[in-house]
Order: sequence, then C-alpha cells, then structure tokens
Amino acid sequence: MEKNSKEVGSLKAIEGTWEGEIMIPNQPLPIIVHFTKKDGTISIPVQGLNKFPLTSVKLIKSDLFFDMKIQNQQITFDGKVDQEKISGTFVQQGQEFPFELLKKSDEKVEEKVEEKRSGEVVKADLEKGTMYGLLETPKDEGPFPVMIIIAGSGPTDKDGNSIALPGKNNSLKFLAESLAEKGIASIRYDKRGIGENMKLAGKEEDLRFEQYIDDAAAWVQFAKKDSRFSKVGIIGHSEGSLIGMAAAKKTETDTFISLAGAGEPVDQVLLKQLEEQLTPKLLTESKDILTKLKQGKQVETVSADLQSIFRPSVQPYMISWIQYNPRELVKELTIPVLIVNGNRDIQVASTNAEALHKAKGDSELLILEKMNHVLKEAPVDRERNLATYTNPELPLSSGLVNGIIEFLNEYDISSN
Repeated sequence: MEKNSKEVGSLKAIEGTWEGEIMIPNQPLPIIVHFTKKDGTISIPVQGLNKFPLTSVKLIKSDLFFDMKIQNQQITFDGKVDQEKISGTFVQQGQEFPFELLKKSDEKVEEKVEEKRSGEVVKADLEKGTMYGLLETPKDEGPFPVMIIIAGSGPTDKDGNSIALPGKNNSLKFLAESLAEKGIASIRYDKRGIGENMKLAGKEEDLRFEQYIDDAAAWVQFAKKDSRFSKVGIIGHSEGSLIGMAAAKKTETDTFISLAGAGEPVDQVLLKQLEEQLTPKLLTESKDILTKLKQGKQVETVSADLQSIFRPSVQPYMISWIQYNPRELVKELTIPVLIVNGNRDIQVASTNAEALHKAKGDSELLILEKMNHVLKEAPVDRERNLATYTNPELPLSSGLVNGIIEFLNEYDISSN
C-alpha cells in the first residue's frame, strides 16, 4: 500500500486487541497488538516487550500499515483487514515473514502467551529507578557463587535474544541454566531500554556508556549483600564484556569472564565493519567523524547515508563509549580472568581474545573451534552460521560450560 498517503482514516474499525503470530518457520512468534482510535501498541511477551508504542498506524479502507522503531531497528507490518482478521507481511532487516492477527474480546490475552520462566525475579536499586533481573539458583543448599551475566549490544535481552532478529537463540538463558546445574547461581538482566527495563531508557541523547557500567555494578552490590551468595563474578558477552571489565574494576568482584569480547576500542571495530560496506567518500567522512568523537567533539553535519550510525542524538553515547579500551581495562584487573571466544565467530574474531590475553598475561584463554558469536556450534558458511542466531533448539557449544567451571574450580570461585 502507499505508506506516505495522507488520506488516513480513523482506526475505529480496528480498535481493540488483536492476537496472533509472525509465522517464522519452525518457531512462530506470538504477538499482541492493541489499536486505539489514533495509534497502537505491540507486545511480544517471549521477548519481554510489553505494550511498546507503534511509530505509526495507517488504515486506508482495508489496507493497514503499522511500524515500530526500537534501538534504531525499523520493523514494519503491511497487511489487509478482513472483518475479524488482519493478515499481511512482516519485514525486519530485509527478512519477510507472513503474519496473522485475530480480534480478541478478552483484554488479558497477554497472559496466554507469557513464556514460562524458571528462576526468581530480583530487583536492584539504581540512582534513579529500579532494575529487574532474573536469578537462577542451583537446587542444592547454598551459599552459592553467583555470576552477573551481561548481554551484548543493541536490543539484546537477558536471554541473549535480539528484537532485531525474528527468532530466538536463548544463549544466555541456556548458560544460566547450565551453570545452575553445576552449582553456580547467576543473575541476568535486560539492559536499560530493553524488555523488563524498557522504562529506564530515557532520551537517546542522554544515554552514556557509564550508565551500563553503573547498572552492572549495582547488580554486583546487590549480590554481595545477599547471604545466599558466597562469591560474586561477572560474565560479559560481546559489548557486555567491555561493560563487565569496567564494572569489575569498579567493584570488589571475585572473577571476570569475557565471552566474545572485542579486543580494541569501538571506533576501530566500527571502522573495520564500515570498510566492507561504504564507498570511499563515506568511509573518509566516517573516519573524520570518529576522530572528532574520540576527541570529545560532536559533529553537527552528517551525510544522510550515515545518519543511522552517527546521528547527533547518539553521538554523546559514542563519545563516552570510545574512551574505553578493553586491552587497558583487562590489564588493570587484579582478579582471575578467563577470556573465551570461538573460531566460528563472524562478528568478533578470536584474534580479539588473543589480544586481550596478551594484554593480561596471567589470564586464562579458551578458544573453542566450532563456537560462533551466540555461543552455538556453527558451520563456516556465513548464511548457515547466521541461521543459528534464531534457532533455540541448538545447545551451547560443547566445552563452553565445562571450560567455565574448570576455570572457577581452579581459582576456588566455585567452592562454598
């Protein structure tokens, strides 16, 4: 349909709650959409998204278009209304899947699709607000050592799943459950602006990297005050590795584990990614922008093609993020450190782990031959590797959990 048409009618004809699913092969994704006369919200319970406001809703006769923007990801639904049914196409990051919604009279339909969770909901007090997390504990009697698990960048939730991808891998959920089976408790949490902690997002221009560090530190402090826990460690995945290093330095943490963490500052990581995507002219502009951001200076004029990366509202966050060098941070840690990566990681090559290990010579290094970025065993082929990102049936890579447990045993972290 014509998405820019100004002849948008009232939404009265579709007002109410609609329940259905995005028909992703082998793993349909339940969704709930609520329309008012003017706009609407969407809930994806299994991803922790609750009544998130739609960016726009346009109804022209029976043609319906609605979309949402979250963490710079544009997600669209384009369909038709046929009495009590809405069906059409869902599009996200170039991937298309059919969706279907049915009109519901029961306003409590969200309860039907809530994913069953093990564990206990816990809360950490922040300077401004409260953050929610999920505690997994072993079945035996405590006290237990506890690991704070920090998720990666973008709209990635506490289970390791991203709203930017149409499916789940549950990598961090599996990690938490596997650790519990081995006698290790864990707390994992949605970052501010994601899932259960969506309300902590604030304005994009006000976000700073230090807030993520302070959030992780708050969970360490929460755990240290709880008599159920003997020792407290941090496991940081991807961007969570850098956050975890800084939080471990800031708090009296007993150990730190990096999973697929970068070995260089984010400006260098970005440049390597952009070299494969941009024209020479845009790449030169990107280098100039990153140079100024590293100097703490914002850039007012940014080409339209680079707005998604360097828009003015995200620059303050990037300025704060660029200042952190993972090799310098890990070198300053005086606690046992384990650095883990996989040779099939197409996002963060295992050379990053080697660089971190070299920076901290007394750290332990674990490279798993077949493990990819979401901690699953994956083929070398890029397309099939990426397919594991949305396959919740795949277990964690062989050797990952045992490698972590062996490290914790070696340094008496796992003993009561």
